[in-house]
Amino acid sequence: MKISGFTIIKNAVQNDYPIVEAIKSILPVVQEMIVLVGDCSDNTRELITAIHDPKIKIADSVWDPELRKGGKVLAVETDKAFDLISPDSDWAFYIQADEAVHEKYHSAILEACEAYKDDKSVEGLHFNYLHFYGTYDYVGDSRRWYNREIRIIRNDKRIRAYRDAQGFRKNNHKLRVKPVDAYIYHYGWVKSPTLMKEKLNNFHRLWHDDTTMENFIKSSDVFDFNDYDSLVRFPGTHPEVMQDRIGRSCWNLQLDPARKRFGLKDRLLYFIEKKTGKRLFAYKNYQLI
Repeated sequence: MKISGFTIIKNAVQNDYPIVEAIKSILPVVQEMIVLVGDCSDNTRELITAIHDPKIKIADSVWDPELRKGGKVLAVETDKAFDLISPDSDWAFYIQADEAVHEKYHSAILEACEAYKDDKSVEGLHFNYLHFYGTYDYVGDSRRWYNREIRIIRNDKRIRAYRDAQGFRKNNHKLRVKPVDAYIYHYGWVKSPTLMKEKLNNFHRLWHDDTTMENFIKSSDVFDFNDYDSLVRFPGTHPEVMQDRIGRSCWNLQLDPARKRFGLKDRLLYFIEKKTGKRLFAYKNYQLI
């Protein structure tokens, strides 16, 4: 069985993406790692090269500024990276630049890939998600955060990234997937208030026109992390690859997990989910089989 990893990245240094940690977190379960580096204005390529792992294969790309609306450029670049995967790979493991996998899940991932390798009805594997918010101590637990998504797909080039590359589809149909008993740790909302504002300024340019972005830039110089509906404290451990980054964090946010801000409908759905473990009426970009 052969598993290839793939990811895309642009301006990781400027936006403080944990791309090195993301890559390292899945290296133990892949035989090759495709990293497609965009036309950067910082030393992102050197950052990836410095990992010094023979599994990593770096390729270069130029992001099309015309594909700005809806984050389409992210899907296009993701497809480019996927197309570079070796044809003899059975599975492709997609990791985004602000995600990581805890090492305790490596065996479960390998077991699932092996179990379904020859079952062609299984087109992908979907993971549970933890979305960290503000600091490494808090996790968003409301319906605002997607709780599952596809991260391993069969090496079938008819499969394409969907919309802004949050997930995948085949011939525009939802993939038939099996669950993996593992979590993706998403750190996209963990930054200092100043860096978060800067990152959103750069990232939102992939979605919005210049007028919208001009108004965004004129707003506060820092991001207000108090705009949340529900958080819980994270009781577990972070991936080993994240420990140095966590140790370097130097901002302090005091967020209140006891504070819940829901409308009546969302409050009821939240209560049901916590009692039953089921998220009713949730959008799913996959077909569970």
